[in-house]
Amino acid sequence: MTETAARYLYLARHAEATPDESGLTDRGRRQAVLLGERLRGAPLTAVHHGPLARAEETARLIGDQLDRVPLRMSPPAGDYIPYVPRHEELPPRSADAMLAFLAQFPAEEREQGPGLAAEALARFTGPAEGDRPVHELVVTHNFLLAWLVREALEAPRARWMGINHANAALTVIRYTHDRAPAVLFLNDTGHLPQELRWTGFPAELHV
Repeated sequence: MTETAARYLYLARHAEATPDESGLTDRGRRQAVLLGERLRGAPLTAVHHGPLARAEETARLIGDQLDRVPLRMSPPAGDYIPYVPRHEELPPRSADAMLAFLAQFPAEEREQGPGLAAEALARFTGPAEGDRPVHELVVTHNFLLAWLVREALEAPRARWMGINHANAALTVIRYTHDRAPAVLFLNDTGHLPQELRWTGFPAELHV
C-alpha cells in the first residue's frame, strides 16, 4: 500500500485585472503582493497558475514575495466552464438565467472544460504520496475555484454555480486519507485592506 500524507491545497483567484484582461490593475498588483506577503511563512513547494496573463502576473508577484518557490504554468488551472448543468439540476426560478449566462461562452470552452476540470482534480486534490505533507498554491479563476470547493464538500455538480471568490482571496483545503476534505479557509481576504477587498465579487453579496 502506497504511503500517503496530508495535502494542503492553497487556492487564490487572480488579482484584479484590467478591462481587457491583458494584465493587472494597480490595485490588482497590490493585492497580489499582499497575498504573497501573507503566504511568506507557508511551507509552499510550488505555485501553479493558469496560462492567462492575469493569472500568470498574479503568480509572479506572489512568487516575488516567497523564498525561491518555483512557478509552474498548468493548463488545468486555467479559466473554463467545469460543468454545464442540466435545467432540472438548477433552481427553477433561476435556471433559465443561469444557463443563458453559460451559453455566452464559446462552445469549445463548454466542451473542453469538463476534461480540464477532471485533470485539475487528479493533479491538485487528494492525499499526497509519501510521508511528508504537501503545500501547494494554485492561482486560478473563479470557476475552477468554485468547482474544487464544491468537490471538497461533495455537493451536487451544479452547485459550482453560485460559489464566488474575490480577487486575491485565499481558500485552503486539506486532504487526508482517513477523512473527508476539510475547507480550512474560504474566500479569506484578511490580508487585504478594506479598499482592496471584494473586487470581482458580486456587489449584492458584499458584507
